[in-house]
Amino acid sequence: MALSCFPHISKLVELGDGTHYAYAYAAASAPKPTFLLLHGFPSASYDWRHQVHALAAKGFGVLAPDLLGYGDTDSPAAVEAYSFKRMSGHLAEILAKEGIRKVIGVGHDWGSGLLSNFCVWHAECLTALIFISVGYNEPSDVAVDLDAVNAMTKQAFGYSTFGYWKLFNTEEAAKLLESHVCALPVNDKLVADTDINPQPESVTSLVYPTEPEAWKTNLGPVGAAEAWVSSDQTSSLPAWLSAEEATTHKEILGKKGYTGPLNWYKSAIRGIDCAANASLSEERKHIDLPTLLIVSDRDYITRADMQKDRMVKWVKQLRVEELNCGHWVPLEQPEKLNQLLEGFGNEVA
Repeated sequence: MALSCFPHISKLVELGDGTHYAYAYAAASAPKPTFLLLHGFPSASYDWRHQVHALAAKGFGVLAPDLLGYGDTDSPAAVEAYSFKRMSGHLAEILAKEGIRKVIGVGHDWGSGLLSNFCVWHAECLTALIFISVGYNEPSDVAVDLDAVNAMTKQAFGYSTFGYWKLFNTEEAAKLLESHVCALPVNDKLVADTDINPQPESVTSLVYPTEPEAWKTNLGPVGAAEAWVSSDQTSSLPAWLSAEEATTHKEILGKKGYTGPLNWYKSAIRGIDCAANASLSEERKHIDLPTLLIVSDRDYITRADMQKDRMVKWVKQLRVEELNCGHWVPLEQPEKLNQLLEGFGNEVA
C-alpha cells in the first residue's frame, strides 16, 4: 500500500474518469531518468520496496503505483474496468499530472502485461522497457485460449503452466482465496495467522512457496491450486520472505480482497480489450525501443524459455539477462536487479 509503505513520498490522486490511484513518487535528479515500476499479482507497490529507495538514492526518479484493484488505489468490481487500454490511459494521466514526459517502463508479472499495452497505446511516454519474469505480449484481438495453452505446455514441459487461471476466472475464486487467508480484523487492524502460528496460510504458501519447484505440482496443473487452498495446505516461508513481510502482504490483500486482483485474469481471458486491439496495425505492435528482459532459471510458470522465444519476434532491440532464482525477482534477487536497473538506466539516459 503506497500510502502506508512509502508514507513520505506517496500520493493519492483522482483521475479524469473519477478513479483514485495511490503511488510512491521520488523525482529524478537531472540527467537521471525515471523508472515507472508496475507490480504484479497479488501485491502492490510494496513489491518494489527493495528498489524504490535504492534507485532514488542513486538519483533516479521512481514512480510506483498501486495498480487498479490493489492497496490504496480503487478496486472496482466490474471486470470491464480492468481494460488494459483503460489502465494504460491511467498511467499516462498520472505521468502527466507529475509533469513527467518520459519514463523507463518496468513491469513484473501482470505489470509486464500492462506494460505491453502501455508501450503500444502510449509509446510517447517511454524511452525504454524492462520486462521481468513475463515478457512482452502484443495486444491481441483474440482472447486467451486457456485449454490450448495448458495442453501445449503440458506436452512441452510435462505439466500445465496456467491451470490456476481456470480457477481465477470463476466467480467463486475471490471468496475461496479470501476465506483461506487467516487475517482477522482486530480493532480495525488486520492480524494475520503468522502472529499466532509461524506457518503461513494456504494462499501465501501457494503464492510464495518454500521452493520454486512446488509450482509444478501446486499451481500450474488444472485443479491443483483449488485443491491446495481448499485443503488448507501450507509450507514454510521462503528464505527471502520474512514473517513480517508476509503479514504486510496479507494486510494489503485483506484491505480490499481478491475481486479486483482476479479481474486482471478475467479481463484477459474474456477478451475485454479485443475490440480495441483489433484497430492496431501489425507494425504498431512491434517494439523499437531499447528493451531488457530479465528472466529466472527457476520460474516454472512464466518460464524463461517461453518469454525469450516470444520476445525475439516482436522486439528489435532486445537484451536478455537470466538470474538464478524463482519468479519473484524483485524480492529474491534485489541487489542484482537493482544493479541491472541502474546500469540499463544509465545506458539509455
